[in-house]
Parts: sequence; structure tokens; C-alpha cells
Amino acid sequence: MGPLSNIYVFVCVFTFTLWNNIQPTVENEFIANYSSSLLTNVPKNIPVHTQVLDLSHNRISGLSILEFISLFDLQVLNLSHNLITELDFSVFIFNQDLEYLDLSHNNILKVYCQTLAYLRHLDLSFNKFTALPICQEFGNMFRLEYLGLSATTMRRSDFRYIIHLQLHTVFLTLEDFSLYESQSLTALNTRSLHIVFAANQNFSFSLLYDGMSTSENLSIVNLRYTLSCKDFPFPPLTLMKKIKTTALMLDTVDLQWAIILQIFLLIWYSPVEHLTVRNLTFQGPLGELTEYEFLPLLGSLEQIISLDGSMKVLTLEHVRNKVYYFNQEIVYRQFSEMNIASLTIYDAYMPHMLCPSRTSPFQYLNFSHNALTDELFQNCGTLTDLKLLILRRNKFESLPKVSFMTSRMKSLKYLDMSNNLLSHDAPDVQCQWSESLTELDLSSNQLTDFVFECLPVNIKKLDLQNNQITSVPKGMAELKSLKELNLASNRLADLPGCGGFTSLEFLNIEMNLILTPSADFFQSCPRVRELQAGHNPFKCSCELQDFIRLERQSGGKLFGWPLAYVCEYPEDLRGMQLKDFHLSELACNTTLLLVTALLLTLVLVAVVAFLCIYLDVPWYVRMTWQWTQTKRRAWHNHPEEQERALQFHAFISYSELDSLWVKNELIPNLEKGEGCVQLCQHERNFVPGKSIVENIINCIEKSYKSIFVLSPNFVQSEWCHYELYFAHHKLFSENSNSLILILLEPIPPYIIPARYHKLKALMAKRTYLEWPKERSKHALFWANLRAAISINLPTSVETNEEQSDVTSTSSISEYVNN
Repeated sequence: MGPLSNIYVFVCVFTFTLWNNIQPTVENEFIANYSSSLLTNVPKNIPVHTQVLDLSHNRISGLSILEFISLFDLQVLNLSHNLITELDFSVFIFNQDLEYLDLSHNNILKVYCQTLAYLRHLDLSFNKFTALPICQEFGNMFRLEYLGLSATTMRRSDFRYIIHLQLHTVFLTLEDFSLYESQSLTALNTRSLHIVFAANQNFSFSLLYDGMSTSENLSIVNLRYTLSCKDFPFPPLTLMKKIKTTALMLDTVDLQWAIILQIFLLIWYSPVEHLTVRNLTFQGPLGELTEYEFLPLLGSLEQIISLDGSMKVLTLEHVRNKVYYFNQEIVYRQFSEMNIASLTIYDAYMPHMLCPSRTSPFQYLNFSHNALTDELFQNCGTLTDLKLLILRRNKFESLPKVSFMTSRMKSLKYLDMSNNLLSHDAPDVQCQWSESLTELDLSSNQLTDFVFECLPVNIKKLDLQNNQITSVPKGMAELKSLKELNLASNRLADLPGCGGFTSLEFLNIEMNLILTPSADFFQSCPRVRELQAGHNPFKCSCELQDFIRLERQSGGKLFGWPLAYVCEYPEDLRGMQLKDFHLSELACNTTLLLVTALLLTLVLVAVVAFLCIYLDVPWYVRMTWQWTQTKRRAWHNHPEEQERALQFHAFISYSELDSLWVKNELIPNLEKGEGCVQLCQHERNFVPGKSIVENIINCIEKSYKSIFVLSPNFVQSEWCHYELYFAHHKLFSENSNSLILILLEPIPPYIIPARYHKLKALMAKRTYLEWPKERSKHALFWANLRAAISINLPTSVETNEEQSDVTSTSSISEYVNN
């Protein structure tokens, strides 16, 4: 960036300072920006309280007092890059607070002056003035700090009105410059002087000499001289006593070697302490100056450089060499032997630099963006005062050789080797660093995990960003002094521990391959005050929960939280910030999940067991199994019986304790008389050889109805419950209304066992016949019962009366006893 750019930066900073002094509550009320709006006139609707007005980059050609008369609060006005040809300062007579006025890059030819007492910044550079537009009224602007002017001619009398002003910066643009009166610039009283010449014209070196006699800081852009170097106006020796400049910057210099050397000799003898030359192109000693004439100049340069001078800092940037026929080692030797504290040679395609032949005063060396290799400063013991060495963007390849380069630099504190080709894949090769080295930048190289075997033991700040590191070896040598470590943009899969970095305070591990960072990082690194772990491809899962919890407990140690911490996996959570990702403790704690599942299983088993016991489920299962087996055997053994018609009107189920009522009342009253009812009774109709369950099932299936004589005795009989269960099963399987309930005696609900829930349900939902105690009601009872079981049985079916006398004694006795 050249002096012209520096001026723009200064202007911007100045403007920014003014803007910062304004604290608007509503931005548009104080700042009006109309830049790049294709305006041909100043807008009429500008808010009256505007303090900052930007009208730059438009097509405004004229200004009127009426356009600014109402802007009493205006402080900053930018009218640069327009088409203004005439300027009348009375336009701003009512803008008493105006401090900053930029009219650069217009076509102004003529100025009508008016004192603007509060103006601090006035820029009229890059316009079409012939003479410098300095009016007598400028002498009354005592607050003026920055003055930008342009002209094609310059005379000493042009500055007569502002000689008494204490200016901070004067900026001159001298395009198409044709006349300069000697010592004109010396009339100025300014600390900084910036001069911009046209790129296609010869520079007036009298301006350089007068400029160095005028200001402490001098910047000149576009130094060209195409005439013969023999015609070059060398400065008189008396000039050396008048030079005031201590900081000189020359930008875009295209000169012959002989002229450059002459200027350099002048500067070396002068009080200049800081010299910066940018975009330097020097042309060789061909043409009018022969090589034999050129070499003595180098010799004189060598002699002068060996002398003590005021020079402390020399900076050469973007150097292009068009000299073909001389030994470059001579130039390198001159640079290495310079008696200065700071030397920068940036972007000069320099392949080598010699080690100073004697102890060098260099404290700062910057050889960035060149072509230096591992051979630089090998076995060099004269750079003992060097503190900062910057060698970024060169062609270094071996890290051990770099370490040996520094081993004899006793004072070296900072080394920058970034953007090289460094590697270290042979752990057996020893490294030897300067013991004083505390800051090392090895970013953007080709280093792997082995780099930790070749590091300075006293390093405090280490930058390994953008390498090929996959992990930090646990067995590495301890770096007890390391406080800052940058491992961003590598290939790490987890946070490194601090086993080898006991004093670590800052760690940057952004943009790696970390899916689930370790949650115990701050436990192993108790001194870490800031961790930068954002921009990693985080996998939002249970393992990440601990890391998120760690952020809450760290007290703000995670830099960039929460914006830089975003889920990358799984796909459906991509883009979600980690702070918004939550999973339940049960989903992530395997032990808790197993315990919970076990407890739920035990509770479920307990509930099922309780229900089984309470509802007598095993009994129902056993009965269902027996019923199924009976049906299966009946089907296989007597398939023809499956199609038999009903044989009985009703099957009677009763307790043996109620048998007297059944035999004396129920059976006689139903089987006597016309339309007698055929009843199935276990004592008469159970088939010998079959199990009781089979007989019960067969009797129920061969009977149209099933009569249950209910009483407290019935409730206590298990076989009665069997019969009720099978009859109820038939009720649902055949979708028939085959149950008849006779309540012989009232049954209190509390005496019915809990497992007999079917009986409770039937008594609650079905209508039953109640045996009346009054004899007068018996006839109605029997009539209702007969009507309930009235059906015509098939006459072709052989009755079962023959089997009534042949009863299985053992089965019936078992049935009766239960």
C-alpha cells in the first residue's frame, strides 16, 4: 500500500473519528448517504439535523447556497468524485459547524474563497488547478489540520498565505506537472508531506530534496526518470544540514541503478531513520552507464554502509530487478553488513542472504515472500542480537535445519516460518533450537505428528495451524512453558490432553475433524482459560451431551459459543446449534436405561403375576387347554358325533349339597307330565372311561340349555365353576343364549371368590329365576322354567337312557367329593 493509499486511510480514520463523536439515536436523522446515486444536483429533501452528508460518486456539477442553508448541524461533507468545475466557499457560510470538507477528484478550475473558521479537513486534491488554489482566506483557518491541493505548477509565493499555519498533513497531487520553483516546499510548515506525481512523467528531484527539508514524514508516489543518469541533478552537500525528514516512504520507483544509489547515499547521510521503498524497479547499468562505471558505485556504497548513520529501519517491498550483468552477491553482502536494527526485504525473488561477517546489530529481519531455502544462515554466529525473524512464504523444507539455523541466535524471541514446505518425518533426527525462542509460527506447512518431537523446549506461543497433524503424541517431551497453542485446520479427531502442556492457557482447535470432543478436557487442562473448538463437524449424539454440559460448567471458556458450535451429523440435525440440542438422561445413560428396563420388567412381571393370581388365570388356561384337547380327541376319535343333533333339553349343574332340591323338586317337576323334559345329570349321563372334563364338555354340547342352580354351596364348588366356564365358552363360541340361572338361595357378593369374576359378571348382567319360598308361586316358577327350555328334540336320535345305569363309580365319586 503506497503513500496515496495511506492518505486515504488517514482521511477515512479522520472521518471515522468525527463520526464516532456523534451518537445518534436514530441513524438517518444524523447520517445521510447519497453516494453512487447518479445525482446531478444536491437533493432538496436532506434532513435538517444531518451531521454527516455523503454525496460522493455522483454527477453533481454545481453547488448553491440554498442547498445547504438549512443544514446548520452539518459537520462532515463528502463531495468527492463528482463533476464540479467551480467552487464558491460562500456556499457553506451558514454551516458554521462544518469540520470536514472533501472535494477531491472533481474538475475544479477556479475557487472563490470564504473563511470557514471551523474547518479542520479540506481536500482539493485531484482537480484541474493550474496554480495551487491557496486563497488569502485560508490563512484565517487556524483549526485547519489537513490540506489537500493539486496543481501543474508550483511557486514559493503560492504558500505565502499559509506559512503561519501549523498543519499536520499536506497532500499534493502534481499531475501534468510542468514548473517547480526551487525551495517552494520549504515555505510549508507541516509534519507530514505527501506528494503524488503522474505515472508517465519524470519526477523533479528538487521536490525530493526540498520535501526532505520541509517535513518529518515524507511520502512520494511515482518516481520515474527516463533521462540519462548523467543529467541527474545530484544534491549539493549543503542540503544535508537542512534535512528534517526522519521517516521517508517512496512508492512506485522505477529508476536506474546509478540514480538509486545516489539517492540512497543522500538518505544514508541524512537524519532519515525509517526508509520504506515499495514497488521498486531498478534498471541495470547498461546503456549510457557502463558496468565499469557501475562497479565503483557499488564500492562506494559498500564504504558508506560500513559507516554509522541515522538509519534504523529499512523496508524494501515488491522489488523487481532488471540488472543482468553484475554479481548479486555484492548486493547481498551490502545488505547483510548494514549497521541498522531492522531490515525488511519483501517479495524480491531473493534466493539467498549472506551471514554478516561481524557481529550484526540486526534486531528485526523480515525476508518474507522470497525464494530462500534451508541453507540460509547455517552456522551463522553473528546474529546474536536478532530478536524477530520472519521468513514466511519461502522454500524451506527441513524443520531440523531451521532449528539449527536458530541455535546460535542467542536473543531470538520470535520466529515466523509459516507458508513454507516444512516437514519432519524422521523422529531420529535431532533438533537444536535457540534457547531464547518463545514464539514460533509453523502454520501452513506439511508437518505431521512428529513435529512434537522437534520443538523449542522454552516455547510459550506455538502456531501449528493448517498442517497435517492427526493427534498429539502422549509420549512427547514436555513443553512446560507453553501457554498458547493453535492447532486449527488440522486433522485431529479429539481434543488433545495437557500431559505435555502443563501451563497451557489458550487452545485453538477449530476446523478439525472432531465429532464428539472429550468432556474431561478441563479436568486434564485446569489452567486453560479459553478453548476455541468451533467449526468442527460435531455429531449430535449422547456422547456430545457431556461436552455441552461442560460448556455450562466452564464459565464462558468456550470461545465463539454458541454460533460456532453447530451439528453436522446426523443429517436431520445439520445446522442446529449445540445449545439447542437436548437428549433425555435416560436415552444417554446406558446403566440407567438398563436399570429402568429391568425395573419396568420386574414391575410388569409382578403385575402380571398378581393379576394371574387374582383372576385365577392359570386355572382358566388349564381349563382352556383341557377343553381344546377334549375337542381335538373328540374330532379324531368320533368325527361322526360332531354332526349329531341335541340329545337333552338341559344340562343341570349344581352343588352336591343342593342335590336334594334337584332330585326332589327340579327333576321330578321337569320330567313328569306331557312334554317331559330330558335332563342331563352327571349321575345318569356321564360316560364311563372318559375324564370328568370330557363328560362335562360333552354334556354341555349335547344340551340345548345349561341350568345352573346357584347358591352359596355352588360358589364353593370347583367343579361347578368348571361347568359354568365351559357353558360360558359355548355361549360365546356358538353365539347362543344357552344359560339359565336359578337362584336357589341368595348369594352375598362378598362370599364369591375373586377368581370367579365370570359368575359375578353373569349375575350382574343376566336375568335369573329365583326359587320362591311360597308354595303358591312354585307353579309359575316351573312354567317359566319349562318355557325357557322348550324345544323339540330329534326323534330319530337314540336316547341315552340306557347309559344312566352304567356309571363310572370312580369318576362320579371324584366329581361329587369336589
